[in-house]
Amino acid sequence: MYVAVKGGEQAIANAHKLLSEKRRGDQTVHELEISQIKEQLGLSVDRVMTEGSLYDRELAAIAIKQAQGDLVEAIFLLRAYRTTLPRFGFSEPIETSGMEIQRRISSSFKDIPGGQVLGPTYDYTHRLIDFALEIPENGNSETCRAEVAAEAIQNAMPRVADLLLAEGLIEDEATDNDRRPVADLTRDPLELPAERDVRLQNLARGDEGFILSLAYSLLRGFGASGHPFLGEIR
Repeated sequence: MYVAVKGGEQAIANAHKLLSEKRRGDQTVHELEISQIKEQLGLSVDRVMTEGSLYDRELAAIAIKQAQGDLVEAIFLLRAYRTTLPRFGFSEPIETSGMEIQRRISSSFKDIPGGQVLGPTYDYTHRLIDFALEIPENGNSETCRAEVAAEAIQNAMPRVADLLLAEGLIEDEATDNDRRPVADLTRDPLELPAERDVRLQNLARGDEGFILSLAYSLLRGFGASGHPFLGEIR
């Protein structure tokens, strides 16, 4: 049960002041800059942009700072701001087999054309805290950029789904979706049954933890009639 409470204009103004003080923290510590959030908290910025349905790293970083790192609140801030913006177009599908590869793995095949590319991943950090991060590196850290450059990654890598399709292991579904207007879930509420474009939009902007739990449930056989497998992540 929830009871509405009237706090009064002055009480709300005071709450805003307290929030600003809590956000700033210790005045002897340098204030967090937007550029630091964009460059050093990239995964948080990516999540806020994705679930906020607005691709703008600067705005996402500002929202994270305003929300004191509360990503859910930052997502709501970005969604609210997005409603003030006009829609001037929509993105076209891209050919992902020709994209620049930073990470590309497949749990369905041990050896796939182009190889497994781990990229920047936490999969093998063993969840151990790196106490060396307590001391700022001041730009003198040794990185693996030179090694990556020396061992150039092949950009054109075929999709695993295309390999399975060529072997006749999956069915190529013909669709006439190109002939109808692209829906916009940020403008119109979800209606069921939904078309593929709306379903994908809903998945893309859904809560990360909830979507992950759904994926694991399906992979473990709950709620699915078949046995799905993870063909490829890139």
